[in-house]
Amino acid sequence: MSDLPPSPPPPSPPSGPPSGPPEYKVYRSRKRLSDRFGPAAMSPLEALKRRRRRQREPGLPGEKPPKPTWRRVAKWVGIVIVAWILVAIASFFISAQTAPGVSDATKNALSGGGSVLTGSNILVLGSDQRVKGTKEPGASTSGPSRSDSIMLLHVGAGSVRKLSILRDTQVEIPGHGLNRINAAYALGGPPLTIKTVESFLPGVKVNHIILVSFTDFPKLIDALGGIDITLKKCVSSNSFGGKRVRLTKGEHHLDGEQALRFSRVRENRCSPNEDDRARAARQQQVLAAMRSRLTSPLHWPSDFFRGPFIAWEAPRAFRSDMHGPGLAALFFDLLTGGAGATDVLQPDRAQPFNSDGSVNVTEAERSDAVKKFLGK
Repeated sequence: MSDLPPSPPPPSPPSGPPSGPPEYKVYRSRKRLSDRFGPAAMSPLEALKRRRRRQREPGLPGEKPPKPTWRRVAKWVGIVIVAWILVAIASFFISAQTAPGVSDATKNALSGGGSVLTGSNILVLGSDQRVKGTKEPGASTSGPSRSDSIMLLHVGAGSVRKLSILRDTQVEIPGHGLNRINAAYALGGPPLTIKTVESFLPGVKVNHIILVSFTDFPKLIDALGGIDITLKKCVSSNSFGGKRVRLTKGEHHLDGEQALRFSRVRENRCSPNEDDRARAARQQQVLAAMRSRLTSPLHWPSDFFRGPFIAWEAPRAFRSDMHGPGLAALFFDLLTGGAGATDVLQPDRAQPFNSDGSVNVTEAERSDAVKKFLGK
């Protein structure tokens, strides 16, 4: 007999057939966008076969050839262009919404109605308040300032009409009697200036206001890359801020500071007989040059790259009661409405100046100017 232990009995066979299929998990991949449409949309297996055939035999009939490299490049260039334009638009609206506005008193002085889409009147005021180191004769660096330039814009439906009022024009300032119109700004700020303009030009209601900042204005011109102006005669100014303006007859390219000094020139040695109308004309020339810089096809490539910077600086070159949508509509009208000539309220030919040196404008001249300004 052997001393080995007995072997275990063999396992018993299963008593019956399995109760069901083995358990397992099913994972499904998400369909590709190209596989969700067309013949393979209903069959994932057919979609897989198509991709396999395309990889192994890309030249099969009926299969689309791979896109050439230039098409892919054009696609990404287009995406970049659209993205850059959206950045510029976002920059403009963010800047317009966050830029300093006007006081509540100024908003309350404005007349209701009017829209930059259907037609409205906008009063543009440039103050002669300067920062220290930039003072020229007649300007102020402290205390109440006077309105250095006064211009009305009638904008709407892609049209623009402009009327400039000479700063020394004699007017009746409500509550203060006869005085030069630019004194209204010093006496009561923008609200009193609005009331003075409306009483001086019957029929004109000021719907919006723009206060030009002489400090920030050059930044917008620099963002544009400067402006080009053509002079019919030379300009040579007195010294202000330790600098002079000396420009010969012909074409000139000006940066922001140069354009600002050019628009401020009060006395031109090249033409001693010039009065404040010539100064107003120079300011209009600067505005027209800015518009020309934006609308000229020759500058569109550089304007495109500068777009977000221009869009950011534009709303900060001035203060206004208007914000994003209103300013966007205004800029659209200014760009599409044509440069147009600026009408200047002319002094009386028989008696242009009063005894105190202020400019005399007749009631008939004011009435005709208002009719033309409002398009009547």
